[in-house]
Amino acid sequence: MIRHKPAISRAFFALAFVLLPFFAKTLETAQDWQILWGTDVGLYSKDSSGTVDILWVGGKVQKIISRGSGWVLLTDQGVFVSEDLKIWEPRNRGLPLKVIKLYEEGEKSFITTVQQIKDLEIDPTNPEIMVCAFKDAIYLTRNGGRDWENLGIPNFRSNGVKAAAVTTLPGGGLTVFCTHSIYGVYYINPLTEGARWIEISAGLEKMETTDNADEVSDIAIVNDPANPRAAPVIYASQTFRRRLYRLDWERKTWNLIWADPSAFGAVDSLAPLGDSIVSVLDGQIIEIGPFSPVRTTGIDSPYRTRLDLEAKIRAIPGNHRPNCVMLKEPGRQEAEIVSLSELWLLDEGASTPAPGSRAGVADNKEGLYLPVNHAMDPGSLKPYLDIIEQRGLNMVVIDMKDDLGRLRFTPENSSLSDYGRVFWPVDIENFLKTMRDRGIYTVARIVVFKDPEAAAKGGGRYAVWDGPGNRPWQGYYDTRRRKDPDREESASVLTTQILPDRDPEFEILRTWYDEKWVDPYSEEIWDYNASVAQELARRGFDEIQFDYIRFPTDGVNLGDARYRWQDSGMDMDSAIVSFLRHVRSRVDVPISIDIYGANGWYRTGARTGQEVELFAPWVDVICPMYYPSHFEQDFLAQNPPELRPYRIYFQGTLRTRYIARGQVIVRPWAQAFYLNVSYDRRYYNNDYVRRQVEAVRDAGSGGFTYWNNSGRYDDIPEK
Repeated sequence: MIRHKPAISRAFFALAFVLLPFFAKTLETAQDWQILWGTDVGLYSKDSSGTVDILWVGGKVQKIISRGSGWVLLTDQGVFVSEDLKIWEPRNRGLPLKVIKLYEEGEKSFITTVQQIKDLEIDPTNPEIMVCAFKDAIYLTRNGGRDWENLGIPNFRSNGVKAAAVTTLPGGGLTVFCTHSIYGVYYINPLTEGARWIEISAGLEKMETTDNADEVSDIAIVNDPANPRAAPVIYASQTFRRRLYRLDWERKTWNLIWADPSAFGAVDSLAPLGDSIVSVLDGQIIEIGPFSPVRTTGIDSPYRTRLDLEAKIRAIPGNHRPNCVMLKEPGRQEAEIVSLSELWLLDEGASTPAPGSRAGVADNKEGLYLPVNHAMDPGSLKPYLDIIEQRGLNMVVIDMKDDLGRLRFTPENSSLSDYGRVFWPVDIENFLKTMRDRGIYTVARIVVFKDPEAAAKGGGRYAVWDGPGNRPWQGYYDTRRRKDPDREESASVLTTQILPDRDPEFEILRTWYDEKWVDPYSEEIWDYNASVAQELARRGFDEIQFDYIRFPTDGVNLGDARYRWQDSGMDMDSAIVSFLRHVRSRVDVPISIDIYGANGWYRTGARTGQEVELFAPWVDVICPMYYPSHFEQDFLAQNPPELRPYRIYFQGTLRTRYIARGQVIVRPWAQAFYLNVSYDRRYYNNDYVRRQVEAVRDAGSGGFTYWNNSGRYDDIPEK
């Protein structure tokens, strides 16, 4: 229980007698609620007289569920249960924990809390049975959350769970559903011996040119209270497509029952209401149905916009935007209530960052990456100033700590030389004045965890470590070549597996990646990069951008990498979140981060630790690298194939923004370079680049940045 039981005394009884009318009134108010809502700081209610009451504080409330005669909250502190809306009990035993490391004034400490819960659902026939969805596991309780058991997820290497549901089905018994951002929908019968996850994605719309169902955002299970013996009806929606499906359990397929022709749009938070479904779309709330219990196919289902529900939500008092609500439906039975979450969707596309806020400062910036070597003197800088003016750009991104770990400025903080080496520094003050005089927004790029300079310090004290080799780790790949060049298969063949050292017919050629990494768990490395960022912000840069804010991903020997700074309970994303929290406490200007395109496209931080959902509260801008050259070459290359760059950047920009729940500006990197891959060989030209930026603008993004490592920008479109 979250309240402490006091010692019983005469004074206590006297105080209780005085306060009894107050508590009675408070409890009466709680039971007389007309609307409940959760915010980033707690749970609130409003009764029929308009009185607002605080019901729970201490965290972010993301979902409210009615549980028989009680309630359940999904919060950033875990699961809480109440019978009276006043006394809340945490029900988290057995759930996975997240450890965040703090580092202040040379001392480290830890915050331990429940991992981010992606979804929480209750069995509509049994309030003691609930499921929680985490990024890489589904947890089940059969005793109201007093104990949880791990059901795992389908056997894939990548995390990426979005939603879960649970019910009892004919011929299957207790059935748990799991939706994965990449691999579709699965179910398991956990009480069956040898239970395993089984795919059930047939009928769901696939992402173009792939075999994978596009992400399913929510599953709703509807029981008929008038016929408890009838099989429940199961609905599903998709995160990035306006689609609603109904499950044919007998045939194990989903039937499309409602669709919207929009090129992109969300359907989330399915709320059963009688024989209809209420849902949150981007910009509105709609009610779809009523559905016939007989008809299972067809997409002509009626729907209406629920302006009354939207008006009630927008009229909620207070300074904190509601994340979720529970409303009583007027004119319906008392048991018929609507519970909606993901309310950020109502403002999607309609709101802009507040002027003067960090996001407001960083918004609507279109620019280019400026190689620092070209910023050394007015002569080499002038062509880039001309490009910026001629192309109507207003931003430059320049290395201040580069890919080789070198500091490209002369620091005033002498301690920075303990980790980095100053190399051919730019004159910051003159450079920033030149940019300021022209109204150009300046972004200091800091390469974080790929850092050969810091990795070499102290005999490899900060380096990612090679466990078997007992030395700093470095990734490599092998090529296999026949020793006799006149025989067939004499060409070198790249392999993604470690090859045996000895083979009578072949020789192994080992190639080391030109990358050396520091340990992302090292609080001293966090402090170093935060100190670099802090100084650059103080000296006048408008924004700090972190690149290589991830774990190493390349090398057949990744399994040999060891992280000696990893504290108990920490994982990849907790390391990066801990770093971002540390930087955020020290830097007041906007912070942007660069991420892999795949980590912005899918709800996963697989391999890298780049979890957009977890990063969004700590940064202002996310910059996905949606380079068409870096995706599989047939990805979104349907006819006409030359529109592929537009498709990738339009959908990708929106997907990242939706995964981040609209909390950040999405400013993608645009590919302004040619790569010798099959699609680029055929289609790379000025239109290839132009289509990217048109897509970003059409998606309503807050800007973009052209990337060309050598600084060649002949291919970018005119103003």
